[in-house]
Amino acid sequence: MENTFDYVKVAVKALSNHLGNNIDVLDISKLTPVTDYFIITDGASTTQMEALADACEEAVVKAGHAPARTEGTRSESWILLDFTDFIVHIFSDKSRQFYDLGRLWSDAAKVQIEE
Repeated sequence: MENTFDYVKVAVKALSNHLGNNIDVLDISKLTPVTDYFIITDGASTTQMEALADACEEAVVKAGHAPARTEGTRSESWILLDFTDFIVHIFSDKSRQFYDLGRLWSDAAKVQIEE
């Protein structure tokens, strides 16, 4: 793949195909040197959260980009897939409301992904 955004699109498509709720993509590249994008979604159950993480990781790895690390795969509230240039956050609904990354990163530009 050519660039980070291409991988972001692959990740979003995998999450969408597995019925991730309210998928948001935030461009945080101008706000922090840590990463360029956050992808945020939530699942209806722990099982769905795990399925979302597995599908996302599999699709991005197949496209040629492996995660640097994965956190929370046994968690009931938050799974994080760190692909270095972008980070995927998969929350339970309750945890997403509690942590509210969209509000914390409200200065970030929301990015629309065309399917």
